[in-house]
Amino acid sequence: MLHYLFTLKDYKLIFAVLTVAMVWGTTFLAIRVAVETIPAWFVAGIRQFLASLIMLVILLSRREFKWIGWKSLGYQIIFSSLMLVVANGMTTVAEETVSSSLASLISACSPILVFLGSVAVGLQKFSLRALSGVLLCFSGILFIFWDGLKDLANPDYRMGMIFLFCAIAGWASGTIFTKKLNIQSGNITLNLFYQFLFAGVVQIIFAFLFSENYNFGNWTAKSISAMLYLSVFGSVAAFFAFHYALTKISPVQVSILAYINTIIAIFLGWLIMDEKVTFKFILAAVMIICGVFIINYKPEMFKRQRMES
Repeated sequence: MLHYLFTLKDYKLIFAVLTVAMVWGTTFLAIRVAVETIPAWFVAGIRQFLASLIMLVILLSRREFKWIGWKSLGYQIIFSSLMLVVANGMTTVAEETVSSSLASLISACSPILVFLGSVAVGLQKFSLRALSGVLLCFSGILFIFWDGLKDLANPDYRMGMIFLFCAIAGWASGTIFTKKLNIQSGNITLNLFYQFLFAGVVQIIFAFLFSENYNFGNWTAKSISAMLYLSVFGSVAAFFAFHYALTKISPVQVSILAYINTIIAIFLGWLIMDEKVTFKFILAAVMIICGVFIINYKPEMFKRQRMES
């Protein structure tokens, strides 16, 4: 598949694509490891706050740090609230009681909500092909609950699932909001600094308000390392690699990485965390990934593009 996206001479692009696929594929596992001893809102908040500091250092070194104005700040706060505070934060909270494999698979359903929401606000037209993709995705979701229906009796697991669906709703809302307003991105690093900073501050406040026990002495080196990994690689390195890839190949080609991320997350959860992966779970994963692919399929996904030097 990579052969159709670019040639082997594009070493930087290959590295960028592999970075995005591998790093974002490992974030669900890293979150699961981090929340073993660190309350979820602390994991999310410290992750975003450290990422904002890294962005600040980059901006200062480039002499690009500046005030973006109240209107632009308002947009960044909305994006941050939906995609970082709600989507990322609630995914982190959910993984206190839900496996990383299941979290990654439910998160892979977000394109369904993006598509349905885009149809609702007139950004996209409905089609029979898209309908078949939506039905296939929902069938996969039913397989998940069929396999774990008894687990819903556990209030912690049930709340974890609710948090996950809130997370994908937040991500979908942020994506649709971005499409609907069609706002010019400007300096992406500068915008990200404000987004990460806002999310980090809000989530750390949530951590002190909602964490039952935040005894810092109980935080293990393993969990702290996972949290630092999320900040440096999950939030910063993968982001820069993602946007570098976007300068070389089309967004629809980059979107293929989403399917790879889910497969990596499920495999690592099984390999490292000894998470149970049943035949029904694998079947559900195949159905959801195929359904999302059908919804988002465009012919140009596999067409070669001329690369600019």
